Amino acid sequence: MASPHQHRAVSSLQALVQVPSVSHPDPALVDTAAFDQLLDVLRERYPLIHERLEVTRHSGHALLIRWAGSSSDRPVVLMAHLDVVPVEGQGGWTHPPFGAEIHDGMVHGRGTLDDKGQLVTICEAVEGLLADGFVPAQDVWLSFGCDEEVSGGSAPEAVRLLRERGVRPWFVLDEGGAVAHGAFPGVRAPVAVVGVAEKGTTDVRLVAQGRGGHASTPARRGPTWRIARAIQRIEAHPMPASLPDATVELLTRLAPHLPAPLRSLMSRADRLRPALTRALLAAGPEPAAMARTTVAATTLRGSPAHNVIATRAEAGLNIRVAVTDTVEDVLTHLRRTVKDPEVSIEVLDAGAPSPVSPYLDEPAFDLITGAVEEVFPDAIVSPYVMMAATDSRHFTAICDRVYRFAPLRMTKEQRESIHSYDERVGCQDLVDGVAWTRLLLERLPR
Repeated sequence: MASPHQHRAVSSLQALVQVPSVSHPDPALVDTAAFDQLLDVLRERYPLIHERLEVTRHSGHALLIRWAGSSSDRPVVLMAHLDVVPVEGQGGWTHPPFGAEIHDGMVHGRGTLDDKGQLVTICEAVEGLLADGFVPAQDVWLSFGCDEEVSGGSAPEAVRLLRERGVRPWFVLDEGGAVAHGAFPGVRAPVAVVGVAEKGTTDVRLVAQGRGGHASTPARRGPTWRIARAIQRIEAHPMPASLPDATVELLTRLAPHLPAPLRSLMSRADRLRPALTRALLAAGPEPAAMARTTVAATTLRGSPAHNVIATRAEAGLNIRVAVTDTVEDVLTHLRRTVKDPEVSIEVLDAGAPSPVSPYLDEPAFDLITGAVEEVFPDAIVSPYVMMAATDSRHFTAICDRVYRFAPLRMTKEQRESIHSYDERVGCQDLVDGVAWTRLLLERLPR
């Protein structure tokens, strides 16, 4: 038997990672030649997909592909994105970020986890099934966006194209959760988390204005002081906390795998929500983010010179809206917390949390988790709420069952490498991801 690093999926991922398909908020600054090259690599590595399936290119370099099944009653959509975030210099990288080198059984490089690894698991599974003459029970759509990392328009355009064709998917599956190792203190087994919802992403700007002047004669309570006080108040008074049902379900499923003192507590998670909420808030920033809307001051702007008092100061806030809150809830909280009529609160982009997809006694969710249990038998499988945003949020407009799961094992260090340095995926883990995707497609019900 060939070793994992000799599998075609691995060489395909290497070829894709070596193409620096970096997206940018300004389309004029995108290296379109790199994306052209990426599509050429996809066509070369997956000829059957391009020869036998209906391929529609849209939004520049995005692809929407239809694989006709025996029925179109319950079509499904599998998603990935072609773009990656930029690499800021070479600092921290042990191996070249676009070299796609194999070391210690892992492919290293930008995009190996986010999201070209998932792209390969889908394409390899479909290409292999096409070679075997397999016909899926239902229509399968592949939606590969080209600007996910900059919240671009290719995903909304894919939704528009599907709606135009009268396609209402039975379920949609995008990146998000994974087979996470070392995810929860005290739990030795990996936890395969399937996202059933994701927090909303809203950007707000705080602005204060004043007379300004020379720094040698500063007046009290100028624009920068007001912005600083506003940030301090927001940090001192976070949004009220509450546990969504999916988080309670996650804790309940983890309970049997926890040490004895915690096992009893977690097994009664639904009846002990207030206590568990307080425990998560005290456990650190990551657990706390599971229990509330978060507000982070990310950008600051004031005077252009050291000896000039600012006439205008502003701060950018990035807000991740919990599924238990609304954008209006957050804005109301900010106004009450800042309590300064001289500080305006401007909404730059309002993104609500996604609806929660069904996961209890739900055949689509059971199909996904059943395949997880077979390919990753050591994993605890559970729904969860994603902290980050994905392109799948746009598909909730045409589908009630939108799930987020990458069939890849990831250690804590690997998860921390996403959007950072030393991003990498295991060769065997990539092969297992292909097997999982293939199994999912083979089990689509008629």
